[in-house]
Amino acid sequence: MLPLPPLSPAETLVDHEPKQLSHTRRLVLLVMFCLAQFLDAFNNSALFSAIPALEVSMGMTESQSIWVISAFQLTFASFLLISGRISDVYNPKIAFIGGVSGLGVISLCAGFVNDTIPIIILRALSGIASSMTIPSALTLLVNIFPDPLEQARAIGLFGGCGGVANVVGLLIGAMFVEWASYHWVFWFVAIVAVPVALACVFIIPPQTTKTTDNPEHATAKWKCLDLVGVSILTAALILFIFAGTSSSTDGWASAIVLVPLIISISMVVGFFYWETLVPVENAAIPPRTWFYHNFSVLFAVALFPYFWWSTVFTIFTTLWQNVFDWSVISSAVHMFPIGILSFAMSFTGPLSRIFSPKWIILTGLSLCMIATILLALGGGNPQGYWPYIFPAFTLGSAGAMLTYTHANIAIFQAAPSSMAGTVGAIFNGALQFGSAIGLAAVSSIETSVEATHGGSHEYDGRAATFWFLLGIVVLQFISVSIFYDRSTDCIQQPEHGSPVHPAQQSMHVDEKLDDPNTTMTVVNEKADVADLPATIRGRVDFIE
Repeated sequence: MLPLPPLSPAETLVDHEPKQLSHTRRLVLLVMFCLAQFLDAFNNSALFSAIPALEVSMGMTESQSIWVISAFQLTFASFLLISGRISDVYNPKIAFIGGVSGLGVISLCAGFVNDTIPIIILRALSGIASSMTIPSALTLLVNIFPDPLEQARAIGLFGGCGGVANVVGLLIGAMFVEWASYHWVFWFVAIVAVPVALACVFIIPPQTTKTTDNPEHATAKWKCLDLVGVSILTAALILFIFAGTSSSTDGWASAIVLVPLIISISMVVGFFYWETLVPVENAAIPPRTWFYHNFSVLFAVALFPYFWWSTVFTIFTTLWQNVFDWSVISSAVHMFPIGILSFAMSFTGPLSRIFSPKWIILTGLSLCMIATILLALGGGNPQGYWPYIFPAFTLGSAGAMLTYTHANIAIFQAAPSSMAGTVGAIFNGALQFGSAIGLAAVSSIETSVEATHGGSHEYDGRAATFWFLLGIVVLQFISVSIFYDRSTDCIQQPEHGSPVHPAQQSMHVDEKLDDPNTTMTVVNEKADVADLPATIRGRVDFIE
């Protein structure tokens, strides 16, 4: 029997409504969601080109300029979970439009700021606004493209736009800095975000259920947010990322790093204990989530792609501009193979219907291994670009995007799509978490090696970071080889509230579908459990 299409997040979009959308309208919506993803990545990558100008204009220290980047990453990663819960429990349309419009307004204001502290504060607020767009966009994508093949393509393109923005952002930021001013990096985001938000008011399907007017439903939804658990984890992530980011300037042994690090780890333990006390239907991340087939290993895989890209961007932008004296635009142009291959690989989503995601992810990690070795061996002089760096960028970016795209698709198939916003938040949080902590680690390695091997003008410290990165890739490869279970690739998504093991549940539902006499009985039972009308739950759980 064919896999069932994804379930809708409770009381947001109803499954039959997206099926009424025209093909053109669905494509326009996909473009809108991809633009939001593009802006989120652009908002970070473009500032790599603008940081030198910001330092001169505002008189920033090196540590302050680091926080212009880190403030966005910190709040973006930390607030993804609460954004995902809001998208799952309430209407994702409101969350998406609110996030995009907020990003536009904040970016507009940032363009007029000329002081260090206000720009860092606005960058932190931009991260919160951006965190509202990703889980809600993924929730809407899952509903608007319920067919598994179309959904894989849509998720692949959505992720590909982030990869393209990482490189295009560098180039556009360089052009603004070179020919206008760094202010236009912020204003560009506002110019794109505000029209997108206005357009989405009209083209995203409205919420069709009216349960929010019922006080009982409003109270139930409020409890489903799990504000205590989400607040604990958000605070823990903020402290953990703050500690990791501060380690690059203050050292791992300093109190400003150790104290928040220890507190954050304790809070994470406390969060997982709290989730065991909360009813499953109200938990932000029910403990059983980590036991869905392949969910944990896919979460671990998600820590890698942004880590690889961020390491490459950070090392080579500083090397080329500060050591080789290349211009900002020249540096950005030499990064173009990363963007081109990332975008091309984003179209490989349908391959997951032909090959197991395990083999595709392992292929991507293998390409990253080869690329990382090339980066460690070459790159210390401008003549090394074509024999070493160009093929490394090509292979590594293709591999990282294959890994990202198919881990993303697979993790949505592993978990209930009634948790689409939360799953999107977990996955994207892992991407940002891996990037932030990974950059802190490689920065420490680079600094320590350069202190004894010729300083920042030598390549030894940078080569050491790539050997470390190679070790991470090998570890990921071994983990996927051992722990990824291919036997569950075609099993339908589990249901959020069901105590049945996901694989067993799949067979159980298939049996119910084959017996027309029991179908409505099961629908009514599910409606009673979920406190939803049977007609709605029937369409959600038993649509073919």
